[in-house]
Amino acid sequence: MLLDFEKLGAWKWLLLGVTTLVCLFLILPIVFIAALSFGSSQWLIFPPPSWTTRWYAELFADPRWLSSAWTSLKIALIVTALSVVIGFLAALGLNRGHFFGKETLRALFLTPMILPVVVLAVALYAFFLKIGLAGTTLGFIIAHLLIALPFSIISIGNALESFDKSIEDAAILCGASPWEARLRVTVPAISHGLFGAAVFSFLASWDEVVLAIFMASPTLQTLPVKIWSTLRQDLTPVIAAASTLLILFTMLLMIIAAFVRKGRKS
Repeated sequence: MLLDFEKLGAWKWLLLGVTTLVCLFLILPIVFIAALSFGSSQWLIFPPPSWTTRWYAELFADPRWLSSAWTSLKIALIVTALSVVIGFLAALGLNRGHFFGKETLRALFLTPMILPVVVLAVALYAFFLKIGLAGTTLGFIIAHLLIALPFSIISIGNALESFDKSIEDAAILCGASPWEARLRVTVPAISHGLFGAAVFSFLASWDEVVLAIFMASPTLQTLPVKIWSTLRQDLTPVIAAASTLLILFTMLLMIIAAFVRKGRKS
């Protein structure tokens, strides 16, 4: 190995110290938010004077918060399904196709990953205003799909590169049609790539706030937009409760993905 941790000597402790500081820097804000969500003060005060679950009760009793959460979940699920299907077809073409401009097309698909989100949001907002999609569910889905699709193409494309195509060819020689072989042989074999694409696509839509702010309307808001708009109006601990649940749900998905990946390797 190029770097043996046990042979670093005194540098080992310096590396551990720097790693610990970085982890604390990343984790402590989340811990503070979670603590504030259980504070008894009606303002965001740390440390909390006492502890209560009142803000979670208010969160689940407010139909506006529940509506925003349902909107986020509905859009994220639709985007996930479309992203996996379109990502599979695009990755299949980019991985196995031989045509002029393939690399240019690949770069075009991945552009939303390197383009500043606010630039994409302004462009989509201006375009959607002209065609009447601003503030609609369809507009949300298209906008979120644009940022989720690159993750899907990369994840599925990597899985296809490690898949032995001769297995699919053998299925075709045994009488299966090309698409039947892909659906019954290739898809199960790259299920880990499809699952990774689904997780990242869901999180890309579920946590997106910049695009969602431009796409939102007074009657259609996702949960991140609701948190943002409430934060600008009133610093109530309900925001901390909603943020804590949002973080916990995201962490739960990542843990499930890690367990699935571990089970796949074993």
